[in-house]
Amino acid sequence: MSMRISTSWSYQQSLSTMLSQQAALAGTQNQVSSGKRINVASDDPAGAAQALAIDHTLSANNQYTTNIGTANTRLSTESTTLDSITDQLDSARTLALQAINGVLAPEDRASIATNLQQIRAQLMQLANTADANGDALFSGTSSTKTPFIQNADGSVSYAGTDGQMMMSIGSGLQVAIGDAGSGIFMNNPNGNGTFVAAAGSANTGSLIVGASSVTDPATYQAGMTAGGGYTISFDATGNWSATDATGNPVLDPATGAPVGGPYTAGDAISFNGMTVAMTGTPAAGDTVTVGPSQNQDIFSTINNMISALQGTGSDADLTNAMNRQIESLDQTQASVTNTQVLAGSRLGVLDQQGQSYADLSVTYQDALSGVQDADPAATISQLSLQSAALQASQQVFAKVQTMTLFDYIK
Repeated sequence: MSMRISTSWSYQQSLSTMLSQQAALAGTQNQVSSGKRINVASDDPAGAAQALAIDHTLSANNQYTTNIGTANTRLSTESTTLDSITDQLDSARTLALQAINGVLAPEDRASIATNLQQIRAQLMQLANTADANGDALFSGTSSTKTPFIQNADGSVSYAGTDGQMMMSIGSGLQVAIGDAGSGIFMNNPNGNGTFVAAAGSANTGSLIVGASSVTDPATYQAGMTAGGGYTISFDATGNWSATDATGNPVLDPATGAPVGGPYTAGDAISFNGMTVAMTGTPAAGDTVTVGPSQNQDIFSTINNMISALQGTGSDADLTNAMNRQIESLDQTQASVTNTQVLAGSRLGVLDQQGQSYADLSVTYQDALSGVQDADPAATISQLSLQSAALQASQQVFAKVQTMTLFDYIK
């Protein structure tokens, strides 16, 4: 039994073949024009999924790279600002040292006070520095644009927070992109950082209180905890003695005898694990108070310097006042330096992380190219073959379409 093939079926088969060839040709042409082997998921479902995963990773890396750029700009601005603040603090210290020169005339003191006022204004401006987005560098996590506010009495208040603004620069990796102004400018201990020794305001002699230090931390802490502070007093013969906060004599922990003895100008007085350097000659009844350090902001320190210069105290009064403020200024300077070191360390982390992402980006781009990019030579060759095959099919179809039964019985 023979099978008859209808003309319509033959046409349909030829048409189906040509449409399939046209679709394949169109796909290859798309690969040639786009340069990609996978243009839609159906081209290679497994490859498309792999390419999507790599693309997501690249997108995340690009976002982290952008964050690193933002963090780098902000921290660089902070570092530059801290450098400027250091310059202002150095200038203030130099002026304070000039002020304790006893040969200065009143007009010289007034000039130094004016210069310090200008430095205070500069410090206020620098402390309120903003980044490229207009956000204050030293406001912590607060959105306030002006973290440092000068009050009517000349004091300065901090309107920011104590926290640090963070930025994500990797999966589970964050870096601080700012520092709270409270820790840099406001909450620095006065004195030597542990205690402050200051000449009594009613002193009439020429006693100058110099540098102080803790020589035995355990003994110092035990004595300070028990007494809460000390008062060193001088009598008419130049002898010194010390009492605690309750007025009782301070006893030597080793002997149990009251501390004290003769004082000679230039000597240091030591007891209970601490030492206080002194110069000058005390008058009978002159005192030196010793107590735990308290937080003092840099603006108060500058204000205290200005007040001392504008006052009518003796040279000894001015020198003692400046010595104490220099100590406080040095504490702020140490805080600024520490912050500079931390900012520099973060910038180093950003540089390393940024370079890692640059290297990874090349690796992932190569991997993505290997998955989805087409081989130009192979694709063009395939396009030529498919084009030739389609043309042949079209020619055969056109020829068959014109044939009749009479062509077979010639």
